[in-house]
Amino acid sequence: MNVGYNHPLYILPFDHRAAFKTGLFGLRGNISDEQTGRLSEAKRVVYDGFRLAVERGTVAKDCAGIVLDEELGGDILRDAAKAGFVTSAPTEKSGQDEFQFEFGEDFGSHIESVDPIFSKALVRFNPEGDRQVNRRQSTRLRQLSQYLHANNRLFMAELLVPALPGQLEEFDGDQAAFESALRPELVAEAMRVFQEAGIEPDVWTVEGMDRAADWQKVIAVTRRGGRDEVGTLVLGRGEDQTRINQWLATAAAVPGCIGFAVGRLTFWEALLDWRDGRLSTAEAAREIADRYGHWAATFDGARIATAG
Repeated sequence: MNVGYNHPLYILPFDHRAAFKTGLFGLRGNISDEQTGRLSEAKRVVYDGFRLAVERGTVAKDCAGIVLDEELGGDILRDAAKAGFVTSAPTEKSGQDEFQFEFGEDFGSHIESVDPIFSKALVRFNPEGDRQVNRRQSTRLRQLSQYLHANNRLFMAELLVPALPGQLEEFDGDQAAFESALRPELVAEAMRVFQEAGIEPDVWTVEGMDRAADWQKVIAVTRRGGRDEVGTLVLGRGEDQTRINQWLATAAAVPGCIGFAVGRLTFWEALLDWRDGRLSTAEAAREIADRYGHWAATFDGARIATAG
């Protein structure tokens, strides 16, 4: 099966749209050109930090990548492509529980315009959830998958598996227990459902898991049936640094896990301080570079230790 991307990939995602508008700047509804410029400036600060980490050598250039939206980061995406970085752009509407195309049926022309290496789809999908919602999401994702591969483009699927109320009840409402005992099985099942529906990501991004055995089971599904080159990334999910360090170290030891996609924890605090004038642009970029480089060092260290 001719799908997959199996080169190390260290992603800094900052395609957040609703979070930047409302969470960072408290904006709602229609925004002015001046406000749009300020949002784009914030994205530029993150990009400066990304580039600085590569310039320092703490993240290898051929592994370095970004996920960034066309709305607030189109110019940055084009600059990153010219510089030789791996670029990814989201196809989903921001902040929606159900996957829907940001640009409706016109999604293809926007992909062609921005020309990312990967097109990313974030989807919240519990295989035991609402059948109609799951069916609609599967239909749209299959459409995207088929379009991308027909046009020799790469597909990145960001899979989130939220707990259903009944599933949480099995663990007396304990989210951590659900995540440890049941979520890995649901992730693997959701992947099988997608594959059987004709949805074929080249790279999956998956919320962190604590046990190597769970990563092995999930990656076995991503690579079944001749999908030997399909890669998997650890998704940071806004957890604290200690937890992400543990996730990265665990996943890096499992063949098939090729890297990570850690966004909010990499840049959020620095952007808040930059917004409020406590950090200059250069200082904020340095903090972001430090965090991004730390994730790469953690992943690389665990991978080398395992190989040794």
